[in-house]
Amino acid sequence: MTYQRRKTSEVRVGGLVIGGACPIRVQSMANTSTMDTEGSVAQAKRIVDVGGEIVRFTTQGQREAHNMRNISQALRADGYTVPLVADVHFNAAVADVAAAICEKVRINPGNYVDPARTFKKISYTDEEYADEVVKIEERFIPFLRICKEHHTAIRIGVNHGSLSDRIMSRYGDTPAGMVESCMEFLRVCVREDFKDVVISIKASNTVVMVTTVRLLVSQMDKEGMAFPLHLGVTEAGEGEDGRVKSAVGIGALLCEGVGDTIRISLSEAPEREIPVAKKLVGFIEECAALREECKASIADDTVALTLHETSWEDLQLKAAMTVGSIFIDRLAHKLIIRNEGFDEAKLVELADGILQAARIKFTKTEYISCPGCGRTLYDLEETIAKIRSAVSQRAVKDPRFSTLKIGIMGCIVNGPGEMADADYGYVGAGVGKVSLYKQKICIEKNIPETDAVERLLQFIEQDLGS
Repeated sequence: MTYQRRKTSEVRVGGLVIGGACPIRVQSMANTSTMDTEGSVAQAKRIVDVGGEIVRFTTQGQREAHNMRNISQALRADGYTVPLVADVHFNAAVADVAAAICEKVRINPGNYVDPARTFKKISYTDEEYADEVVKIEERFIPFLRICKEHHTAIRIGVNHGSLSDRIMSRYGDTPAGMVESCMEFLRVCVREDFKDVVISIKASNTVVMVTTVRLLVSQMDKEGMAFPLHLGVTEAGEGEDGRVKSAVGIGALLCEGVGDTIRISLSEAPEREIPVAKKLVGFIEECAALREECKASIADDTVALTLHETSWEDLQLKAAMTVGSIFIDRLAHKLIIRNEGFDEAKLVELADGILQAARIKFTKTEYISCPGCGRTLYDLEETIAKIRSAVSQRAVKDPRFSTLKIGIMGCIVNGPGEMADADYGYVGAGVGKVSLYKQKICIEKNIPETDAVERLLQFIEQDLGS
């Protein structure tokens, strides 16, 4: 089967066009404070200098949204024309401000109008549910009119970890719920003849992410929509794990012709995401062809993949991208990777990592960690390293630590929700404060950051009965 990209409409974001026949765009998100103009400008430049085409900033409040003008002016003064995106959660008024300043505004359907999640089951009659949808329209339409006036694009960005209690109560924690959360907003855009829309629908679980995007594409086709799609595996982590997990999820869809812009969400400096994203885009046609060969040659429930790479990162990405959808679709459950020049044990470890990323087989502790943004109030990379080290030491004595899933989140935007897939969680709660979770349940609130890692490990030990 020849690779063919899905046809979508074109969306103009400043001087950049997404979708249609345009190249797949790569982007990242700053992790500086949006009030730090100098630091934000410097980081945006680093992202652009390595090939980033769009830069997003968190805008927690109106002052951050207003400061996007200063960031934009400083970049333009130095010759950087990169489109800037304001990332809005919990406060629709912030989106209104940002729409008059930025080239694009990302809103999250899960918290744009619906109240903050309580993770409680709430019953709605059909009439009550319809009334809530009307409230969305009443608040969303004025925002779209501001966007029209200023030629501002929007991203409707659904995250698995931040579905509203209303959606959860009717659809559960499901791909169908994620799709409906998105479609509620898209239908308003269509009725209002607002076309400058890009969609993202993300999860940290690759199976959920791929299943949901496929379902969304199918639903849009049924309703005559062809909006461009932004792809990402949220909270992918860092290092090899983050790259493999991203390549499994994003790569599976890219090889199917789905995706117009991507972000690799690594718990690392944002500029390090761009080269990885560019490689995935560059590997699409080769990996799509290899995937068909692998599917045709599955034997004894095993995929045998032979590559000829000299770069370890290229091997990681190509292997994960090629076989990702095969394992997500459960067409096989075992993987053998062959590549001359690399140690056999290392290739086995990579194969196990791909199987874990596709939720087939778990062989090591999994870290569901966000990439950080201006909301993150602690050193994310340093904290991940501390938790990894502590867990590794304990795993030597207690193998149960090797099977855990641990969430490490900068803030509460997706924290408790994405950690539904984690056993335990560490979430930034404020300056110098951290809250600890067991799945979605908060077990300790606002404890000092200096004590938080040890408190987390102590709780895990107690909970496991160590």
